[in-house]
Amino acid sequence: MWYFVAPEVVYGRDAITRLSQLQGKLAFIVTDTNMVKLGFVDKVKEQLSQAGIESTVFDAVEPDPSVETVEKGMAEINKCKPDWIVAVGGGSVMDAAKGMSAGYERPDVRVEEINPFTPLGPRTKAKLVCIPTTSGTGAEATWGMVLTITAERRKGSFGCRDCTPDIAIVDPEFALAMPPGLTAQTGMDVLTHAVEGFTSTWKNDFSDGLLLRAIQIVFQYLPRAYKNGQDWEAREKMHNAACIAGIGFINSMCALAHACAHSLGGVFHVPHGRAVGLFLPYTIEFIGDAREELWAEIAYAIKRDVPVGKKAAPILAQTIRELARNVGEPLSIKELGIPQDDFDNSLAKLVDNAMMDFQLVTTARAPNAEETEKFFRYVYDGKSIDF
Repeated sequence: MWYFVAPEVVYGRDAITRLSQLQGKLAFIVTDTNMVKLGFVDKVKEQLSQAGIESTVFDAVEPDPSVETVEKGMAEINKCKPDWIVAVGGGSVMDAAKGMSAGYERPDVRVEEINPFTPLGPRTKAKLVCIPTTSGTGAEATWGMVLTITAERRKGSFGCRDCTPDIAIVDPEFALAMPPGLTAQTGMDVLTHAVEGFTSTWKNDFSDGLLLRAIQIVFQYLPRAYKNGQDWEAREKMHNAACIAGIGFINSMCALAHACAHSLGGVFHVPHGRAVGLFLPYTIEFIGDAREELWAEIAYAIKRDVPVGKKAAPILAQTIRELARNVGEPLSIKELGIPQDDFDNSLAKLVDNAMMDFQLVTTARAPNAEETEKFFRYVYDGKSIDF
C-alpha cells in the first residue's frame, strides 16, 4: 500500500486572489529579500488584508537554505503563533517554509529526522500555502524539502507526506519577472523531475500521465519562455508544468541525476535546476537498457523518432542536450567554470554525498562508489557515458 498526495491547486491568472478567501487572523510570510523588492510580498499582503488577516514577514531565506535558517524561522513562528504560513518565492523559500511548518507543529522532532516513513500527523496550528515565483521545483505541490547541512557541506533530502502544502497557488504573473537564465535553469528542473519520476523504480499509474504531459510541455514551451519572458502562454504553460511535474515526481521519486546534483550543489553551490539538468542526459545513458522501453515512450511522446535497431536512451539524451544548449545551459561540469584542481580535490566528497542521497534508492540502475567517481569524471569532461 502507498499513497498519492497532492495539495489543493489554484492556477491561472489571478489565482493569487484565493488568499482573499482564507479565514484566520495572522499569516507568517516566508520569503527572501528579492521577493520583497519585486513587490510580490506586497501583493500577498494586500490579498490577505482583504480576508482580514494581518501579516508578519520573515525574509531571511537564502538560496539552498540551511537547517539553521529553518530553525530561526521556527523561533519567529513560535513567537507570533499564526493561523497560516505563506511561502512566496522559489524552491528554497518553499522548502524552508515546509521545514518551519513541520517544526511549528512538531517541536519535538528535528527537521533532519523527518522521513517518508514516519508520519508527523495533521496540521492543527497553521495551514501552509505555497506561491511559486519560479517555474521549476514544483515545491508548491510536494512534501519533500532539500536543506543544506552546513557543517557537512551537503544537501539533505527530508520530508514526509504530512509536509505537503495545503494550498498551491500557481499564478503565472509571479513568473514574469524571471530572467532568461533562471527561466532555463528552472525549466530544466521541470524536465528532470518529469523524466526521472517517469522512469524511477517507484513509478506508478497515478503519476505517469502527469509526468509525460509535463515533458511535452517543456519541449514545446520552454524555448518560447526563454526567448520572450512576456509570452504569457509560454509562462503559464511552464508554470503549470512545474506544478504538474512536482505532483508527479513526489509520488514516484527521482533518481541518479538528483543525487549527483544535490552533491554538486552542496559542494560548489551550483543552482539546483542547472545541476539536475546537466546530469540528466548522462543519467539516461548510464541507466540505459534498464529503462529502454520507457526512454522510447518518452521519445514517442515528444515526437522524436527512434530508428529500428537503434537504442532510445542515447537519442533521448542527445535530444535533451540540444534543448539545454538552445536555452543556454551547460553540458559539462567544466563549463560551469569549476577548475580541474578544485574538482579533483572535491571528488571524494562529491562521491560520498551522492552515495548518501536517498534518490539512489529509486534509480533503476544504482552505481557503486567506483562507478559514481567515474560518472562524475565523465560529466566534468562532457563525455557520454559508455559504461
